[in-house]
Amino acid sequence: MSGRFDFTADVPRAEELGQVHVIAIGGSGVSGVALMFLSRGVEVSGSDQRDSPTLRALERAGARVHVGHDPAHLGAARTVVVSGAVHEDNPELAAARAAGLTVLHRAQGIAAFLHGRAAVAVAGANGKTTTSALTTAALQAAGADPGYVLGAPLASSGVSAAPGAPEGPVVVEADESDGSFLTYRPQVAVVTNVQPDHLDFYGDVEAVEAAYRDFVGTIAPGGLLVTTVDDPGAARLARHAREAGVRVLTWGTEGADVLLRDVRSEGMTASGTLVVGQGVPSLPEGTTVDLRLPAPGEHTVHNATAALLAATAGLGLPLDATVDGLERFAGVHRRFERVGAVDGVEVVDDYAHNAPKVTALVRAARSAAAGRRLVVAFQPHLFSRTRDFAPGFVEGLAQADVVVLLPVYAARERQEDHPGVTSALLAAGLRGHAAAPRVVEVDSLDAAAPALAAVLADGVESLVVTVGAGDVTGVGPALLERLRGQDPATGESRQHAPEGMS
Repeated sequence: MSGRFDFTADVPRAEELGQVHVIAIGGSGVSGVALMFLSRGVEVSGSDQRDSPTLRALERAGARVHVGHDPAHLGAARTVVVSGAVHEDNPELAAARAAGLTVLHRAQGIAAFLHGRAAVAVAGANGKTTTSALTTAALQAAGADPGYVLGAPLASSGVSAAPGAPEGPVVVEADESDGSFLTYRPQVAVVTNVQPDHLDFYGDVEAVEAAYRDFVGTIAPGGLLVTTVDDPGAARLARHAREAGVRVLTWGTEGADVLLRDVRSEGMTASGTLVVGQGVPSLPEGTTVDLRLPAPGEHTVHNATAALLAATAGLGLPLDATVDGLERFAGVHRRFERVGAVDGVEVVDDYAHNAPKVTALVRAARSAAAGRRLVVAFQPHLFSRTRDFAPGFVEGLAQADVVVLLPVYAARERQEDHPGVTSALLAAGLRGHAAAPRVVEVDSLDAAAPALAAVLADGVESLVVTVGAGDVTGVGPALLERLRGQDPATGESRQHAPEGMS
């Protein structure tokens, strides 16, 4: 239970909420929820601090939107939906609470759509966006017409949320960062891993693991937990769930209900073989499934296995169609997303922001580089995370040939509360690491693209990966524009730049 929201409380159906006002409606998380409300015929208004294409798209979809926050924007709303990032002193939220309106967290807004529908809730410190997206693709291929609410847009649809068929299943990316994943009551819960993160909220790893145990306790009666035994925290969670009488299905390389064999990453693909053990619903013992996935990284095979088991053993969908959906998966925004290429330089962007994610990403990028130089531009996210997990970040980043370090992206934190915590912590660790990658530090976001262009000026074929949960995503396009405007071998301007691929 959060200090602001009771995630254990029942949530009314969407149709029972009356007119809904969404604060910070332009945000990537709540904008999808607003669209879900609109799809149900609910009257929606909303506000955001600044105008954006997202606001205009919501307006075209039928929402009444405002720029700026003012209590007058609440109008006749009976319910207000906010993300955890909206502070209590926001004038609209303060007015809503004073007026006794129903105030729901974004996750509770999603839960309002789940009544009478089978939900697949995907949680975990790492991999939940991709696993949620893979699950959605599998369900779509199997003809289930699922609704979905994800942390990033699907490449296939360009949106992060869609209602699906009125009685169909719903795939939800269940965010553990603030405890809101306790609100969904899923039929199938997928936990990709249980690792220390968001310690600014939980305090310590024991509290993190307790929250996941509470999450298992929200699974609907007769429901299923799908998790891995390769991650120690998830393995402990599986044992706890079985002791509590919850149905559990595990995957992993050893001692799991479904075994993974020959997992490998080669270039831009990953592959592996699943071997089904005894007692797996919908999958006869001894069944083998060969997966070849259009994304690099051994972790991709693990994520796809979780999605396959959720679709087949969890919801009873056919295996062949599920596999077909996974193997034709088009990807998701900011998850090893190809930005473009020019003159032997390929640029990829990724959202990885905690140490295990960064480690897995750089390992996958090394495979995808296929002999090319690997250049990683990393923007640390949060001062507290940078301080607490610096050694893990260093180990992951050290696999690159060149690391360009941007300043820490503060997000909800303030530099003055974390004196001495800067990207220099990571730079020092990398310079002292046995792998000894080249390290370049820049003092601003704007300096990143020029610094990368300088690294690339020698003309060596390179894979460049921009990494982080902040605004580093803009560095890749800026770099490509710069490279198209100059000869990377000489740094001189040219009249006719080759067209980049996108």
